[in-house]
Amino acid sequence: MVSCAKDDMDDNIDDNAELPGEEPKGDLSLEIKDFEYKAMDIWYYYNDDMEIYNDDYFASQAELNSWLEDWDSPEDLFYDGLLLNYPNTDRFSWIVDDYEELENYFAGTTKSTGMDYGLSRYCTGCNEVFVYTRYVLPDTPAAEAGIERGMIFTEIDGQQITASNYSQLLAGESLELGVGKIENGEILTTSETISVTKTEVTENPVYIAKTFDLDGTKVGYLMYNSFTYDFDDSLNDAFGLFKTEGVNALILDLRYNGGGRISSALDLSSMITGQFNDEPFIKVEYNDYIQSVYESENPGALTIRLDDKIYEGTANSQAINSLNLNKVYVIATGSSASASELVMNGLDAYIDVVHIGTTTVGKVQGSDTYYDSNPPNFNKDASLNPDHKYALQPLILSLVNANGEAYPEGLTPDIEQREFIDTYGVLGDPNEPLLALALEAISGNRMMSDESLKGDIPVDLISERKAQFPDYQRMYIDTDLPELNTDIE
Repeated sequence: MVSCAKDDMDDNIDDNAELPGEEPKGDLSLEIKDFEYKAMDIWYYYNDDMEIYNDDYFASQAELNSWLEDWDSPEDLFYDGLLLNYPNTDRFSWIVDDYEELENYFAGTTKSTGMDYGLSRYCTGCNEVFVYTRYVLPDTPAAEAGIERGMIFTEIDGQQITASNYSQLLAGESLELGVGKIENGEILTTSETISVTKTEVTENPVYIAKTFDLDGTKVGYLMYNSFTYDFDDSLNDAFGLFKTEGVNALILDLRYNGGGRISSALDLSSMITGQFNDEPFIKVEYNDYIQSVYESENPGALTIRLDDKIYEGTANSQAINSLNLNKVYVIATGSSASASELVMNGLDAYIDVVHIGTTTVGKVQGSDTYYDSNPPNFNKDASLNPDHKYALQPLILSLVNANGEAYPEGLTPDIEQREFIDTYGVLGDPNEPLLALALEAISGNRMMSDESLKGDIPVDLISERKAQFPDYQRMYIDTDLPELNTDIE
C-alpha cells in the first residue's frame, strides 16, 4: 500500500475462474456493467458474503451478460446489485460517471462558495432546518461577501430551508442566503440577505497552524480539515514551524475532518511522533481471496508502518518534521471520520491520545479506485476504455491498529463537550470552548466555567457541506497496492 505497485497482478491472480465466452463489445452499457462486476468480484471487501461472487454462480459470460442486462443503469447495478445491503451495511462504496471529477475531489478542488457549513433542525422533530457557518476559506466568494463562522441562514432564494429541500436549494450555482439570528434561544429570520456564487475552490486542509505559550509550555495548535495528499507538504511545513518554535505539546483539531488519504494519515501520525519509525501502525484485512494471496506472497503488504518521508518514492520526497511526542490532544466530533479516526486509533497503540469533543463516526474500512481497464488491476493505464469515464470506489479493506483494535461504534471522548452555535467562538482563539478545554487539559488549570461552555443552540447535525461530495467520510488509498511475484493456486 505504501511505496509499492499493484502492476503485474495479472500474473498472480488465478485465471481459472474466467468465464467461457467472449466479453461484451459494441454495447457500451454492457461493457461498463461487465467491468463493474469483474472488478468487484476480485476486490470488494464484502464479496465473501454475497452469493453472486461465488466462482460457480455464472456458468458462462453469456449468462453473466443476461444478468447484467436486467439492470437499468451502471448505478442501479452497483448500488442495488453489487453492494452488501446498501446503505445499511455498506454506505461507503460509490460509483462515478466522470473519474476526472473524482480525481479533482481527491486533489482538494471542488465547486464551492468557500463556506463550510452544517445543518440543524429548529427543534427535535421539526421539518424546518437552518444552515450554520463553521468556517470560511480565505479569498473565496463567501469570504468576500463577509460570511463568518457562527452566521446562520434560514432561507435560500426566498424559500424556507427544510429537511426535504435543503439538498436541492444548496445545489444551486448562485445562492441568495436569508440571514437569520439567535434571539432569546430561538432562531429568527431577518430581512437581510447575502448573495454568493460558487467557483472552483482548492482547499488547503491546513486551516490554522499556530503556537501558544502556556505557563512555560509551548503548545502547537493545528486545525486540519481533510487528509489531502496534494497538501502533505503544507502539513509538513506546519510541523516544521512547530519544531522551530520548540513545541512540546500539540492540539490536533479534527472536529470537521471527515477523512481522506490513508498515506496522509500515516504521515501526520509520523509527524506527531517520529520515535517509532518503521514500527507497525495499521494492520490491513482484505476479502478472503486477496488476503490469502498477500499472506502467501507478500505478507508485508498487510502492515502499514510509520515512516519518515512524505511523497516517498517521488521526486518531491522530503524528510518528515517530527515532534517525538508521547501525548497528543485531539479535538474530534461527530463530523470526524475514517482517516481522522485512523490517526487517533493508530497513535493510541503508542502514545497517550486525549480526545476532547464528542463521539466520532466509526469508519474502519478503506477503498481504492478502479477503472475500466485490464483485470485484475483495473488501473488507469494504456488499456483504459476510452468510450466512457465511469470509475468505482469500493471498500476493499478493513483496518485495525497495532494492538488489533478498531472503532466501529466511533471513538468516545475523554473530555466530552458538544458545540453550541451561539457560543461558537473564533477558531484558533484560546477562548474558543473546545480549544480552551484542550488548553485546560494541558495546563491543569480551569479556564472556562461550565456556563461559558454551553449555549442555547446546540449543534444537532443532520447534514454538512461535505456530504454533497462523493468522498464524504471516506478513507482511501492513493498509492498502488503491493506487487506480487508468483502465481497462486
